[in-house]
Amino acid sequence: MSDSTATLQRKISNAGELEAVVRTMKALAASSISQYERAVNSLDEYYRTVQLGLLACLRQGAPMSSNVHKHTVATGVIIFGSDQGLVGQFNDELADFAAHVLRDLPGNKVVWAVGERVQLRLEQIGLTPDSLFGVPTAIHAVTPLIGRILAEIGRYSEQGRVEQVYIFHNRPKSGALYEPVSQRLLPLDATWQHELLAQQWPTQNLPEIIGESALTLAAFIREYLFVSLFRSCVESLASENASRLAAMQRAEKNIEEMLVDLRLSYHRLRQSGIDAELFDVVSGFELLISNKKK
Repeated sequence: MSDSTATLQRKISNAGELEAVVRTMKALAASSISQYERAVNSLDEYYRTVQLGLLACLRQGAPMSSNVHKHTVATGVIIFGSDQGLVGQFNDELADFAAHVLRDLPGNKVVWAVGERVQLRLEQIGLTPDSLFGVPTAIHAVTPLIGRILAEIGRYSEQGRVEQVYIFHNRPKSGALYEPVSQRLLPLDATWQHELLAQQWPTQNLPEIIGESALTLAAFIREYLFVSLFRSCVESLASENASRLAAMQRAEKNIEEMLVDLRLSYHRLRQSGIDAELFDVVSGFELLISNKKK
């Protein structure tokens, strides 16, 4: 009986320690979500500003340089996943979504994975990454990562090995945790220009480019590529922490239910032991009284 209660006490103690760890991870995830959500909101406004700058340049007739090759060797694919676990189906759903979209695109694929977890899932479904990047652990670490990715894209593009580039990531969604989305980053071809020119200027005051329009357009294009990747990365980080928060909430609930069961079992076992000891005392007392009467 003592061994059983001791075992239950150890299980209760271990479950309590695990609950404390889960609560800590839950608090960290909630704290991270807030900073990434603020960054996403700020980037939405900045992204819109960059788009308006590009629109102004194109309407003023700034020349667009074209690096389109006659034969596309491969399609570049950037997939933002996670390095850490405890995120539910975060990486699986994203990898499956990317595989479904890429199935309709012709040619070979050059895959750049951001996160070891999504890399493993991509390998399982036949999309072995050519390069792996680590997931930023804070907002200030996003900029160096985007710089490395842009350098990799530039190297492949200059060599004529990649013409078009797609981004895949999870985006926060109201009413749900997240949803996998895709965006064509390159090329900035006639289709992209037509979609941009279809937008309306927000005011009646039309803009005017001061200085060399080609240089201004090139600067806006660099900023467009940077902010597109930056926003995708931050949205992925916000989604990852939202998924981890939900997983920690489920784990916390399961641990609480397990602790209730363990404590009930411990109290029942302890009470049964006390009852047995009392029964032995009463039986012994009655036996002594019976012997005295005899």
